[in-house]
Amino acid sequence: MMEEKILIAGFGGQGVMMIGQLLAYCGSKYDYNSLWFPSYGPETRGGTANCSIIIAKNPIYSPVFQQANTVIIMNQPSLERFQSRVINGGCLLYNASLIDPFPLQDGIQGLGVPINQLANELGNLKVANVVMLGAYLEMSRLFTLDEMTSVLIDFLQDGKEKYIDINSQALIKGWNYAKEYKRVKKSI
Repeated sequence: MMEEKILIAGFGGQGVMMIGQLLAYCGSKYDYNSLWFPSYGPETRGGTANCSIIIAKNPIYSPVFQQANTVIIMNQPSLERFQSRVINGGCLLYNASLIDPFPLQDGIQGLGVPINQLANELGNLKVANVVMLGAYLEMSRLFTLDEMTSVLIDFLQDGKEKYIDINSQALIKGWNYAKEYKRVKKSI
């Protein structure tokens, strides 16, 4: 991996920024150059939110990019705005709990992950974003589950330790969902 560019978009309150922070933090922890660049709409919850993440072996000279290796979409308005930003050969992950299947551009790999449903199976809708992060990790193989779990534990310190277990389970649930998708796709 020379450079991974990731764009994540959704409503405020869906955990878009947390996914970006975790990826950037993981990059830094494991000796990559990493950059997290947030962008918020005027509202805090319910408004639009997106962030760009770059993780690279070489220095990063700008936080701005037009095309991403991976675009992660959490809601329909974000799909309409950002789906064209995936590079040819890239990956588009989307929240299949809120977005119906749609035709993908040629050369784009797509995966709809029912993150709300999978999070509800764990008993906590608030970890839907971490389910998506787990699916992304399996699709990209950028970091291992162990590496991200270590970062998650660091991230959830200072009074948030009670959320470590459920978030670790969510990470694994998303990873397993994407792994099963890849297994089924390979057998077809």
